[in-house]
Amino acid sequence: MSTHRYADYEDDYEDYEDNTDVRDERPRRGAAHVVSALGGLVLTPVALGLLSWGGLRQQQLIQATLSTNRDALGIALLAGGAILLLVVAALGALSAVGPILGGLIYGVLPGVAAMAVPEWGFRLVNLMPKSDIAYGVMDFLFIGALLGVGFLLVGSGLANALVRRRRES
Repeated sequence: MSTHRYADYEDDYEDYEDNTDVRDERPRRGAAHVVSALGGLVLTPVALGLLSWGGLRQQQLIQATLSTNRDALGIALLAGGAILLLVVAALGALSAVGPILGGLIYGVLPGVAAMAVPEWGFRLVNLMPKSDIAYGVMDFLFIGALLGVGFLLVGSGLANALVRRRRES
């Protein structure tokens, strides 16, 4: 016979431990990670391309011609790129993987490389076919816009991950 005062209630404690194992299980989120990652990897470069092309069109119209006319296509490209970046950031609600991957691969890494060694930036842009988009990306790269967008996407993904972690605990 045990001298511990709760020795007679061992069965109750074993049932309690079994319930905590069930509660600690987290639902599997593989599909959410895949959808978010694909969205971040596919939509981010499209969004950045639209933003850079629209920005280049606006820059050429206003600076080259000293005109105050509007370029409807340039404005539409800028708006489309901004909306796609918003979609990538919103994919963070599914999983933080998408915004973090998109931000790191297409923003932070090229931006840091171009700031540290500008020749790498030129080599990165030379991998693209010569077009207005490539010239726009070069502008975005060397003024630091890609770096800024990359950090914002990474921050969006991290914030979503921290909020989810708080809700689950």
